[in-house]
Amino acid sequence: MNKWFNRHLNTLMYTSGILIVTGLIFRFAGYTEVMNVTFILATLAAIGPIMQKAWMALSMKSFSIELLITIAVIGALFIQEYTEAAIVTFLFLFGAYLEKRTLRKTRSSIQSLVDMAPSAASVVRDGAELEVDIDDVEEGDRVIVRPGGKVPVDGVIVKGRANINEAAITGESNLKFKTAAAEIFSGSVLDSGYIELEATKVGEDTTFAKIIELVEDAQEKKSGTEKFLNKFANYYTPSIAVIAILVYLLTRNLHLAITFLVIACPGALVIGAPVAYVAGIGNGARKGVLIKGGEIVDNFAKIDTVIFDKTGTLTEGRPSVTNIQIFDDTDEDEFMKDVAEIEMVSEHHLGQTIVTEAGSRNLHPDKGNVSDAEAIKGKGVSGALGNDNYIIGNQKLMDDYDIAISRDIRVRYVREQKEGNTAIFVAKNGKITGIVSIMDKIRNDAAATIRAFRGRGVKNLVMLTGDNRHAAKRVSDILGLDGFQAELMPDDKMKYIEEEKAAGRRVMMVGDGINDAPALAFADVGIAMGHGGTDIAMETADVVLMGSSMEQLAHGFNISKASYRVMLQNTAIALLTVALLLAGVLYGYIHLASGMLIHEVSVLLVIVNAMRLIRLKDRRTIAAELREGVG
Repeated sequence: MNKWFNRHLNTLMYTSGILIVTGLIFRFAGYTEVMNVTFILATLAAIGPIMQKAWMALSMKSFSIELLITIAVIGALFIQEYTEAAIVTFLFLFGAYLEKRTLRKTRSSIQSLVDMAPSAASVVRDGAELEVDIDDVEEGDRVIVRPGGKVPVDGVIVKGRANINEAAITGESNLKFKTAAAEIFSGSVLDSGYIELEATKVGEDTTFAKIIELVEDAQEKKSGTEKFLNKFANYYTPSIAVIAILVYLLTRNLHLAITFLVIACPGALVIGAPVAYVAGIGNGARKGVLIKGGEIVDNFAKIDTVIFDKTGTLTEGRPSVTNIQIFDDTDEDEFMKDVAEIEMVSEHHLGQTIVTEAGSRNLHPDKGNVSDAEAIKGKGVSGALGNDNYIIGNQKLMDDYDIAISRDIRVRYVREQKEGNTAIFVAKNGKITGIVSIMDKIRNDAAATIRAFRGRGVKNLVMLTGDNRHAAKRVSDILGLDGFQAELMPDDKMKYIEEEKAAGRRVMMVGDGINDAPALAFADVGIAMGHGGTDIAMETADVVLMGSSMEQLAHGFNISKASYRVMLQNTAIALLTVALLLAGVLYGYIHLASGMLIHEVSVLLVIVNAMRLIRLKDRRTIAAELREGVG
């Protein structure tokens, strides 16, 4: 029955409306009895879906707005107020129709994501090219993508080159040129070129599928405010029914009691908060900012302290080797190949920079040559090449292994740090044989984003890093941060966040979602940025920035504050409407039909207010600030 009502809801609404208009015509023509019949038929046409929802709510031991409407309409028919019964039921269906349409628009962002998902793929099997359904693609398949085509799976390019639009993933529409060995995400669009890729993630495991899942889950998750309002409505609705009975017992005015029953419906109150969060989360998703639910929106909006990681967050995360110092007779290329082979065990940016440098020199480092390799968190790596044991990392790691550092080497090390480099010791068989210096550029948009946070009321902006003090101070001074902590282990970052929270601050941690995962999880809001959606970032962080731009971070903060503000506005609109309507009923200014009309208008008003969030942009246009920052 419920399916039938849903399928024919619009037909029932139109039928009710036509019967009401017909009844009004008969009324003006003086045919009162015929008018009453048409109004009764209009009521019967519209009451079915309302009664069905009321019954479903009662079966789950819940008192719904539909139950109040049903009781009120039955009462109106009983006292022969046929006009008001017909108009109330029609207005309720009409309001539900408009509400459904406008809510669909607030969910347009997730729908646009779903629409972007590719449905088919061209794969090579047994030497022949086949077009298969997206669900039939398997890991390891060779997938062909031509100009204008959507990439159907996550994979690695094995042939060809192309300009790729990754807006569906990162929220950034600028094209990226990719060639062999480059990683590529499902949902991306080939602007020009031709590629063949090996599928590494398919179906629900792809990055794009996870984005859609995250946004859908986020739009369903309730914030603390929503949970409170739902509980409030569960108590409020039966309380209104009891008060309506008391009104009748005290006044013996059934019409007044029924009017009170309808007018007090908390429709706008129940829907005002969820629609604000749905619209805000959808807006963020379109810009590559995945916010995991209404509660995260609330927490994000209340942040007063922002803690940044340095490498890959405030800096570009694409460091390069700037200097190599060797203290024995080893050839530079041989030295770099050995160091790169040991560093291949590390996922850290700095280790991967050394591996990349060796690759650019065509040294072809091979991880298979290394034995007993170990990544030592926050310090470096160790491993053996043949009969030689290597320790590669910072000064703390050298101290842990009691490796002596001569005065001359220490002077060189400090000089590199003061120039803004991250200096890495290379020790072979217990003796330091070289220093590799690495530098990472500060993001062009970092300073503008920090100014944007200050302009939105954030009081404290701090950087925590495992890098050396000199490099950290240089970045902090350039960006105008309130402070920094250097040479920290992951546990030290967590301890700092714990102290800030104990001092009553609302803390947001911005990191890369890999080695910062514990700190991200411990902060009030953890934000993983710039890694195209790594699995650990999606699992650990409260907010995932799919792109590499810090503009997304500022937009996420802006949309959260706006969503929270709209939620408060909607709650105020709903409470004020109910209060004014009840006062109007008691003083005789508001009647059943007019009250129902105002009630439906208030529901639509909170939805329209929330719809502003769908296309919300930063009023001060962050892009202009970024251009100023670059300048």
